[in-house]
Amino acid sequence: MVERYVMSIDQGTNSTRCILFDHGGRLVSVAQREHRQYFPRPGRVEHDAVEIWHNLRRVVPEALSGAGAGAEQVAAVGLANQRETTVLWDRRTGAPLGPALVWQDTRTAPLVEALRQRPGEEFFLDRCGLPPSTYFSALRIRWLFDHVKGLERRAKDGDVLFGTMETWLIWNLTGGPDGGLHVTDATNASRTMLMNIHTLAWDDELLACFGVPRPMLPEIRSSAETYGTARALLPGVRITAALGDQQAALFGQTCFSPGDAKCTYGTGSFLLLNTGNDVVRSRHGLLTTVAYRIGDQRPVYALEGSIAVTGSLVQWFRDRLGLISSAPEIETLARTVDDNGGCYIVPAFSGLFAPRWRSDARGVVVGLTSYITSGHLARAVLEATGWQTREVVDAMNADFPVPLGSLKVDGGMTSDNLLMQFVADVLDVPVVRPMVAETVSLGAAYAAGLAAGYWPDLEVLRRNWHRAAQWLPAMDPGHRQAEYDNWQRAVERSLGWIRPSSPP
Repeated sequence: MVERYVMSIDQGTNSTRCILFDHGGRLVSVAQREHRQYFPRPGRVEHDAVEIWHNLRRVVPEALSGAGAGAEQVAAVGLANQRETTVLWDRRTGAPLGPALVWQDTRTAPLVEALRQRPGEEFFLDRCGLPPSTYFSALRIRWLFDHVKGLERRAKDGDVLFGTMETWLIWNLTGGPDGGLHVTDATNASRTMLMNIHTLAWDDELLACFGVPRPMLPEIRSSAETYGTARALLPGVRITAALGDQQAALFGQTCFSPGDAKCTYGTGSFLLLNTGNDVVRSRHGLLTTVAYRIGDQRPVYALEGSIAVTGSLVQWFRDRLGLISSAPEIETLARTVDDNGGCYIVPAFSGLFAPRWRSDARGVVVGLTSYITSGHLARAVLEATGWQTREVVDAMNADFPVPLGSLKVDGGMTSDNLLMQFVADVLDVPVVRPMVAETVSLGAAYAAGLAAGYWPDLEVLRRNWHRAAQWLPAMDPGHRQAEYDNWQRAVERSLGWIRPSSPP
């Protein structure tokens, strides 16, 4: 009998990966290619959507070759994607109408301040569960309309399409200008500030607020259902799932019950807590988002704490300061000292995300003395991730009636044992890492496989999950509180750095 697989496409902030998984949820083959990061001005981050599509055209055949498989052995395809990154393209030619504006980009900061004044934060929280922030897609659309001559008129005339990365790739996979499907899923739509969080439909009041024409928007579908079949790369193969990357990680970690939580430690870090079928309105700076929707079942929601800079702080430490030559070396350097020496780093490179949402913040290093070495700085880099996680967990415990009992973790930074122990220490709960580290890709595969009948139900997926490592809290409570107080004081010194008249 010929083996069949589920293919996962993970279009991330730094690279595009294609992975094949088998029935046991085991990784069979992987191919990956990085794409260029563009930083044309401070606070601006861009990608080339055509380069990303070309990279996908390369990694899909590589992944199939690595498994010794053909397209006919792929039961279904699921996509996970960097969320909020915004692409506008010509409906007739398929050409992007400018660079893709990345979720880290802060050029829309002046628009955020205007929206906070009118119609105000409550207007948005009631309808889409999100506060005004440079993070979300609608503001990027508005910025492009305001800065690209004739673009808004073309959009009103029906010549322009909008999408996040899964929409762009599905459109190209299914035919592009020749009948490509223009769809998104509820998880990605919930990150635009244009979808009503209660109805899972584009909201007329939100569209009017941003001046976004409805014809440019993709159709909102469930996270796991048959969208259509591929015509490029994988002719005849069904595309049956799409999720934002962090929701995909929640799904891959099998966090299917209310109270289950995971944190993905990557370029940024994202902590999601399953709240079941209820829309839980955060009063403490978290986002209300769609966790997933399977077929025509009721949607499952989540509270999310989004941290902008974690792994990218290690990259900065490596590439900009040159204190290490590879990311794993930071743990070795940090272990040359016993503590941070009184030094704290607040990495507000693009402002602060959850739970503070302060676009006026910028990064600071505090507590510097002549005693501080590169080892202390390395430890402060790692500890910044732990303390930011603590702030998010405190907010979740305040918003949700069941306190966090443990935290499932994934992502590249979880290979750092010193960091994971620190996270367990500052949260005072066990931290657990699964056998399959590629949980974003696995979640997209699980959703696709469910929709295609490759896996029968969620219980089978739960049985596929196995623990690889666990860290238990061991920090003295008094020391934990004292250090947390110091962190809070450091954060206060990062605020108010960018004035309203300053360029983004």
